[in-house]
Amino acid sequence: MNDSLFAHIQAAMPGPTSPFLDTATKRYSYGDLDRLSAALGHRLLALGVEQGDRVAVQVEKSPQAVFLYLACLRIGAVYLPLNTGYTLRELDYFFGDAEPRVIVCDPARERAVGGIAGARAVVTLDAGEAGSLMDGASHPADLEPVACEADDLAALLYTSGTTGRSKGAMLTHRNLASNALALREAWGFTGADVLLHVLPIYHTHGLFVAINTVLLAGARMLFLPRFDPDAVIPALAHATVMMGVPTYYTRLLAREDFNAAATRPVRVFISGSAPLLEETFAAFEARTGQRILERYGMTETGMNTSNPLHGERRAGTVGLPLPGVEVRVADDDGRPLPPGEVGILEVRGPNVFKGYWRMPEKTADEFRKDGFFITGDVGMIGEDGYVSIVGRAKDLVISGGLNVYPKEVESLIDSLPGVVESAVVGLPHPDFGEAVAAVVVRERDAAVTEVDIVLAARAELAGFKVPRTIFFVEALPRNSMGKVQKNVLRADYGDTFK
Repeated sequence: MNDSLFAHIQAAMPGPTSPFLDTATKRYSYGDLDRLSAALGHRLLALGVEQGDRVAVQVEKSPQAVFLYLACLRIGAVYLPLNTGYTLRELDYFFGDAEPRVIVCDPARERAVGGIAGARAVVTLDAGEAGSLMDGASHPADLEPVACEADDLAALLYTSGTTGRSKGAMLTHRNLASNALALREAWGFTGADVLLHVLPIYHTHGLFVAINTVLLAGARMLFLPRFDPDAVIPALAHATVMMGVPTYYTRLLAREDFNAAATRPVRVFISGSAPLLEETFAAFEARTGQRILERYGMTETGMNTSNPLHGERRAGTVGLPLPGVEVRVADDDGRPLPPGEVGILEVRGPNVFKGYWRMPEKTADEFRKDGFFITGDVGMIGEDGYVSIVGRAKDLVISGGLNVYPKEVESLIDSLPGVVESAVVGLPHPDFGEAVAAVVVRERDAAVTEVDIVLAARAELAGFKVPRTIFFVEALPRNSMGKVQKNVLRADYGDTFK
């Protein structure tokens, strides 16, 4: 038996003429998916990619990028998607750590990426099908999926660490397939569904939650390059499902033409990647008559819980554990706590990742002896099983649905001339959910300014990590143990964006 995710996808495919993906100008069928992923698979094989090799991909969102992901699954390669906002400094770390056999980038970035790739092959992906990889005319249109074990790696996704060193989460074919099948069941996906896809595809949400679930249901996507209310609102007339981050829903609510009539064809709106404010939940229901379905997941586990498709979608909660997933609340020593008690959320199931790439000690630290993964999120489970996220044990900032780990930003700021130290926090923001803010202590008579810090951050970090505001203080607040009290900073500056 082949446990490859692509084998599962092939088994779920409808007929070759059935539509799979629509852009504003072109429709791709499931037959096109099969043909193009095979051609790309042959191209990767010709470049020397073998089963288990990593293929690093930093490209703009396009149908061709989806087919490339599927080609990697098809040949047993490990897909490594990279945020299009990552700088060369960040890419250099990922390439050195993951050691990809091939790096795929957009044509405009080829020279710059090639400069840090070393001996690794660098090829481009042209969304017009004329680039190095998409020139499929000379490659066969059929390719038998490589036989994979369930625990073989399918993808490697980097998630920043609180120490500043990014960690590669190793996701297996079992992880991805089991989670997509659970979501198909939980959210009632069928071949009749049409997903409005407005998310980036370098992230768990847009790549695995959205695309894998569609594929294992034989459904269709309306594929927009980005979230744009001007395009999203008319597209809702042709969709049955929309997935988004809370920022998307607040932006839609700011539009007068977003109303019950516009949302009537959609059977469910799903939110994730960041906490959905209860005010947004209530405003959306008042405007449209529909309740947003909020769920909870993370890079290392895929999705863990979801509010029910049929039943109460409760504001302020992330619902119930998905089929096959166990969720518990434990104390710092891993002892399970009773319902209603607040503690650390821990997860066990086929969705939970294999571990961190080349970090066995870190992997061991994050798992209990009975197999539960320590999420680092603080939460509680009610008597009725609904899970609520109370906070984060680690000072993660989620801005616009993207994770920002303060230590990485702080390390850069602290290295600047004239800076003594800094603390980075997330502040409530009406659009992004949280905005990155830096509180900085300068040396006496130092000339470093807010502009200096922002420019330095823009040169070294992805745009979503750059502080949106800087505060200069004489000293950072500390407790008796000398730890910076970020809760005090969040309270002091919490009204900045209100």
